[in-house]
Amino acid sequence: MTPTDPTRSRLALTKHHGAGNDFLVLVDLDDRSGLTGRVVQALCDRRFGVGADGLIRVLAGADGSDLTMDLANADGSTAEMTGNGMRCLAQAAVRAGLVTPPTFTVATLGGVRTVEFRAGGTADGPDWASVDMGPARLGAEQVPAVTGGRARVVDVGNPHLVLLGDDPAGIDVHGVGTALQREFPGGINVEFVALGPGADTLTLRVFERGVGETLACGTGTAAAAAAAHGWGLVGTAVDVRNPGGTLRVEIAPDTVVLSGPVAFVAEVTVDPAVLVAGGRP
Repeated sequence: MTPTDPTRSRLALTKHHGAGNDFLVLVDLDDRSGLTGRVVQALCDRRFGVGADGLIRVLAGADGSDLTMDLANADGSTAEMTGNGMRCLAQAAVRAGLVTPPTFTVATLGGVRTVEFRAGGTADGPDWASVDMGPARLGAEQVPAVTGGRARVVDVGNPHLVLLGDDPAGIDVHGVGTALQREFPGGINVEFVALGPGADTLTLRVFERGVGETLACGTGTAAAAAAAHGWGLVGTAVDVRNPGGTLRVEIAPDTVVLSGPVAFVAEVTVDPAVLVAGGRP
């Protein structure tokens, strides 16, 4: 996020979620509302602010794309890529009339991505969006942080550590995820994954750097499916059960595609100066 003064005017945002992974979206085609990390933290705070896992500014297209995504984590830090956030951006952009579905492109720090959008069957129901995540680059095997499993680093435009083991329901996601941040310069997203309950299905919990545990993670879902496929444990079409809902990953030789429902939550207008002044002590 550009470190400029955001307190000159009110901000009009929309809130969306993909499988419970929620984002605030600000349309800023003229790039006039750069947000400081402090303002992002205040907006994303679930007690003193609006609440979200991250904030996305929608900018004019770059590098031949239709739009550009400027993404910040809930702690105000910059993030390269988000699968569910891209799907939330898609819904916001279609609702604002910025693009015409079904297909358009978005520039990110992880590269230009293609999005497909399909409206839901009812006016108030969820829509459906898919995003081409680009290649999933599998790293070397790692020493697992959870005993009895396997581990590897996966790059899907941002870094992930996939830990395969038993049902993650009993894992201290916050404790293990926080500890692992110290072992990777710049931090890392951590997926705790188990096979099943059915064929070509994974169960996942995730710790996102700059956020903590979230109900779903699009890039983490893609990374987990790619790692499991690389281990020969699943096929090329994988359902990944996040705590907030199930997402589908389709694996091709040179890319992975993430698909799932995306829901509009609310329109929000805030005064950043007031928000920061009344924010967390």
